[in-house]
Amino acid sequence: MLTESFAAAIADAEKIVAEAPHVRTEQDLTEGYDYLAGNIRASLQMAWAYDRDFPYFVQSTGPYTKMGLDNPDTLYFHANIRADAEYVVTGRRGSTADLSFQVLNGDYSPVDVPDSLTAFDDRAFDIADDGTFEIRFGPGAAGPNYFTLGSGSAMLVVREVYSDWTAEERGTITIRRADTTGTAPPALSRELIAKRYAAAGKMLTSRLKTFLAFPKWFYLNLPVNTMTEPRSTPGGLTTQFSSVGHYDLADDEVMIVSVPVSEAPYHGFQLGSMWYVSLDYINHQTSLTADQAVADPDGRIRYVISERDPGLANWIERTGHSRGYLQIRWQRLSRDLKPEDGPEVEVVPFAELAQRLPFHEQARITPEQYAERIAARQAAVARRMVG
Repeated sequence: MLTESFAAAIADAEKIVAEAPHVRTEQDLTEGYDYLAGNIRASLQMAWAYDRDFPYFVQSTGPYTKMGLDNPDTLYFHANIRADAEYVVTGRRGSTADLSFQVLNGDYSPVDVPDSLTAFDDRAFDIADDGTFEIRFGPGAAGPNYFTLGSGSAMLVVREVYSDWTAEERGTITIRRADTTGTAPPALSRELIAKRYAAAGKMLTSRLKTFLAFPKWFYLNLPVNTMTEPRSTPGGLTTQFSSVGHYDLADDEVMIVSVPVSEAPYHGFQLGSMWYVSLDYINHQTSLTADQAVADPDGRIRYVISERDPGLANWIERTGHSRGYLQIRWQRLSRDLKPEDGPEVEVVPFAELAQRLPFHEQARITPEQYAERIAARQAAVARRMVG
């Protein structure tokens, strides 16, 4: 059968999910099978979109194809490229907080992180008054609006990042290979389809193994219920810093993460499940940007991570996840961050929360106001998913 290799890969992938080391509960396993479905969809999409001669941007991850502790505030796109060809990228800059580009020499694997060969944001090229732009990637020498593809260049990644979900508008972006424009790819063949099914199967199992291994490298070797000082994000995003950690909380415990208000155009906090993906950020407040959060009068944002509703604007919902990952990102930076720019973390009993928050009363919110926040999230995600 033409799909036999992919069917076998699905069976192997299900076994990987069932035997994942962090699985303890039925909820863990149920979420694992949901995660598997997203990986199946994404692997098929990526295999069919793999064309370095007639490339186009594919949305790499989203609410139903999550991977790699996806940022709820980011639209991710990628296109496959060749190092020896020239590509033209055109678009219109939206009003989002950040738009960045990165060239990788491969994809993530269970044993390695791909090298970042080029990384920059839209401050590095010209944008017309109407928001339109054209930039080129190729083997030639770098120059205005031209970026050199280093040896081994294999993937162009674009990230469009929201801070204010309700007000900011996404842009548009397209890619074409300069010397194939106006021509057509070869007709489909049985051999090509078989090759794509086989590639999708390999992608599927590799994705699962990779992002089960990834947290071991960067998160699980840290003391639990702590977060690191700000550091340049692994993978070469030169204008992004991050602080990471992992948590393990009882239902009567609360984690308070306090961080200074930043001058960075984008500053966001999120939780992730043990599957190393975002929690439900559409119907629950499992993440907050600086624009969504409420800052205290002393110039700090205090996130309150708990299972129980504390009645606070900056409540980060655990949604039944007693264990998981913590991440803060600062993007479009103009300077390196220092330790004092990073978070302070404290775990306290839920009953003592009011005494531990210096501006507790100012941060309170009614159930009706909280429901309005969730409704705004739902509307904003629906709007950006359809452009």
